[in-house]
Amino acid sequence: MDFDDDLIACAELVQKGDPDRFQTVMASPVKVRGALFALYAFNLELARAPWASAESMIAEMRVQWWRDVGAEIAAGGPVRRHFVATPLGQVLRPDLAAHIDAMAEARRWDIYRDPFEDEAALADHIDKTSGSLMWMAAATLGATDETVVRRFGFGVGVANWLRAIPKLEAEKRVPLLDGTEAGVKALAHSGLEALQEARQQRTKVARSALPAMLPGWQAEAILRQAIAEPQRVAAGELGTSEFRRRAGLIWRVSTGRW
Repeated sequence: MDFDDDLIACAELVQKGDPDRFQTVMASPVKVRGALFALYAFNLELARAPWASAESMIAEMRVQWWRDVGAEIAAGGPVRRHFVATPLGQVLRPDLAAHIDAMAEARRWDIYRDPFEDEAALADHIDKTSGSLMWMAAATLGATDETVVRRFGFGVGVANWLRAIPKLEAEKRVPLLDGTEAGVKALAHSGLEALQEARQQRTKVARSALPAMLPGWQAEAILRQAIAEPQRVAAGELGTSEFRRRAGLIWRVSTGRW
């Protein structure tokens, strides 16, 4: 996929808004970078849509706009002109675009200040956002086992969710039903179990899909940190050193293990 002005803009958007995923794309073969930048730029735009305005109706319209883009791609017809939607329509198969509707529905939670109904609702939210994105990326690169990819994506999503909690709470959202240390540990354990289950079946995921799995390179360390020191979550102190982050990514790229 040639890097035209749209894809360059997508890459710049990911570099600024999602530097971790940007690093994984740049560590991937050149031939897959365009597709990944289009997918990750879309994810950023959809994630930001609920925060576009304090007016819920305007935010709903922004989320619906991306829902409509997904429907256009899924229908296999013309896709509206937009620097992210246009390349997304070129790389995403119609069957994969069908997942955008559920992703957008999940993102509506960010518009309001209601807590999740129960733990299952939180897990569903993480699967429909993180799990769906990882599956769309992996399937685009050749993966065929959706269950394994989604389990890994769920574990990665839990790690990212725990890191986002201070920001969500600052925006008056209720990201956890049980914000106690025990509750944090339980959620982190669920994410770690998902990672381990997926890795036990890694042979079911095509090696060509490795670049799509790389965004999970820090997840295990973050989840173990949350289990050992749950107080780090509220303090916004989850994460490892820059040296360990870079070394971990290089190791996974060189070994092909996610």
